[in-house]
Amino acid sequence: MPSSSDLCQVFANHVADTRFEDLSKEAVEAAKKSILDIIGVTLAGSGMEPAVRSVADVVLDAGGREEASVLGFGGKVPAQSAAFMNGVMAHCLDFDDQTPWGAHPDSSIVPAVLALAERKGKISGRDLVTSVALGQDLFVRMRCNVGWRQDWNLSSVVGAFSGAAAAAHIQGLTRAQIAHALGIASMQSSGTMQVIFGIGSDLRGMYAGFTAQGAVMSALLAQKGITGIEELFEGKAGIFNVYFGGKYERDRMVDGLGKEYLGAAMLYKAWPAVGNVHTYIHATIELMKQHGLKASEIEQIKVFVGDFHQRMCYPLDLRRAPATLVDAKFSLPFCVALAAARGQIRISDFSAAALRDPEVLGIARKVVPVEDSTLDWKVKIPSGRMEITTRDGRTFGRVGDNVPGSPEAPMSWDELATKFRECASVAAVPVSADRITRALELARDLDALEDATVLMKSLTS
Repeated sequence: MPSSSDLCQVFANHVADTRFEDLSKEAVEAAKKSILDIIGVTLAGSGMEPAVRSVADVVLDAGGREEASVLGFGGKVPAQSAAFMNGVMAHCLDFDDQTPWGAHPDSSIVPAVLALAERKGKISGRDLVTSVALGQDLFVRMRCNVGWRQDWNLSSVVGAFSGAAAAAHIQGLTRAQIAHALGIASMQSSGTMQVIFGIGSDLRGMYAGFTAQGAVMSALLAQKGITGIEELFEGKAGIFNVYFGGKYERDRMVDGLGKEYLGAAMLYKAWPAVGNVHTYIHATIELMKQHGLKASEIEQIKVFVGDFHQRMCYPLDLRRAPATLVDAKFSLPFCVALAAARGQIRISDFSAAALRDPEVLGIARKVVPVEDSTLDWKVKIPSGRMEITTRDGRTFGRVGDNVPGSPEAPMSWDELATKFRECASVAAVPVSADRITRALELARDLDALEDATVLMKSLTS
């Protein structure tokens, strides 16, 4: 491959050439965990986020060829519709996995490849795992090496291409078709951080559905001969020049390509809230437990915040009393208050009742953000810091380090299984204990399955 080739061709070759045997043990484990995790949080989303019911009405009422399953609600629809619906539910609780540097590849990748796998009818577990690992790898390579200014939503802008790459691999496309699929995916590379920062929009939790649907369509269209964009990423008006002002690290994007699969670093969430608030949730839980504090003893909670953390605090009155569950999951005052009031956070704690809970709202009014530029988000966001002052004048402080689900305290298979069971139990159509156990067994041994679609069948048929 000449050095002058656009990264579109470089990435297409990478996708075409990669085989399961090329993956490290860590990359394989991460892909399998991500598949299980995304299925679990999708099931939970079907039952715990009221807004997805309207989406389900649209998708299921439209019907169409029965190609792929809609998790949580049941029924089959065309692959692109299933990818859309499952993608919406995969991210709606903000409980899906993420990279150590933030952003979410798998709420787009996994719904896309599962839908295409069901459409084809039989896909080996190794092929499914390899597709997800490839998507994760490309996502991380692009996410970490562009000049991001907290402007574009990287999960959907970059995720369009990682999702398309994974979809192209599961479809068995040629290297030329893969490059075309990436170009077609550029039509879905969109979304700004205002959808994250704003208040009151359901789209914050739903964007992954659009990206997953676009990934499926990109692969199917490329397979039918639709052509893409030759200089997709590095052309004069290519993605990296237009979206990121030409600020991208090409050498770093391709460093170790085909040798190191960076999805091995994926992280899995312990709590259904934006990842950047987890350090404060953990610090709150540990301080309350360590010092035997009761919610009634709290006089004030200071949260020290960098630039991105501030987005979760203002407008302060609205963040202290969020109107929707989506907003609650992006509210630092509310999440800290919920942790202080409950002593732990479970998926059932983020409910409509919690938004009206006088104890939680009372604590949230005592949360005071203190700006601290040392906590600004560069590449990896720093751990948060906080102080709790009691009514009798005592002050206790803590940094939110060693957070469950972080690189320092990664989730084990057993912990993921517990999360999966909890998620599946709150699906719109609850999943039986026997089906949950069977799905866990299949996911853990996914790379040994001749037909990976039995994983979806275990939960839907």
